[in-house]
Amino acid sequence: MMASFGKGPYKLADIAYKFGSKVSTLSPVRANLIKKGMIYSPSYGYIAFTVPQFDEFMVRTLPEFS
Repeated sequence: MMASFGKGPYKLADIAYKFGSKVSTLSPVRANLIKKGMIYSPSYGYIAFTVPQFDEFMVRTLPEFS
């Protein structure tokens, strides 16, 4: 989970590595999350949550992913 990396923005390559996958495999998921307004891309190769402190909320509510 992205939030387990701490405060964003997050490097997409790091997320792919953690899940044992390629960046190209995560691209459709990334596109869907951007379309839903949950994340955005502040710069090339990085993603961040659109809602401030959403990463902290995710860690609190789903501690098994931390």
